[in-house]
Amino acid sequence: MELPSRLIEAAVDQMASLPGVGRKTALRLVLHLLNRSDEQVDAFSESFQQMKQGIHACKTCHNLTETAVCSICADPARNDRLICVVEDIRDLLALESTGQYRGQYHVLGGVISPMDGIGPNDLNIDALVTRLENEKTGGDEAALEVIFALPATMEGETTAFYLFRKLASTGVEVTAIARGLAVGEDLQHADEATLVQSLKQRLPYTS
Repeated sequence: MELPSRLIEAAVDQMASLPGVGRKTALRLVLHLLNRSDEQVDAFSESFQQMKQGIHACKTCHNLTETAVCSICADPARNDRLICVVEDIRDLLALESTGQYRGQYHVLGGVISPMDGIGPNDLNIDALVTRLENEKTGGDEAALEVIFALPATMEGETTAFYLFRKLASTGVEVTAIARGLAVGEDLQHADEATLVQSLKQRLPYTS
């Protein structure tokens, strides 16, 4: 389809670069923005600029935050001896939506996937090991438990196995959520009841 303006074409190209947005949908959104007032379009674009500039990774768990430490890590009511390892922020939000988990998190930022060129060094794995070692030397005798809440995919299982080997030297208890999830399913697509039961019925992780 030939568009009437190179400016519209460029805007459609940018909109279509978003995941799940085809060119027809991108064109519809761009034309909608053209019909909005200058003030509305300015507010729209400014919100994304402010988000990009103001959001960064939590220095403790790599959750997204506006401050040095995210609200979950800063909450004294959370159990800091329980750390749930997730692939990305969407899985964290899925677990938080259940309202049943009151521990901490560690966001890996992906899973090991050689096909996509993603290796262990591309993920927040070393940061997790360092975090656990610091927790162990902090003087608290309470046991540390790390819960693997990773996708039930080959990449998720590969990542879990690598993490298990990596964490062996830390001496922490390692568990994994129960497989109420279908093989190949992402956490963010599971219903809340399934996630709650998967957490409650977690099992010791074995390679």
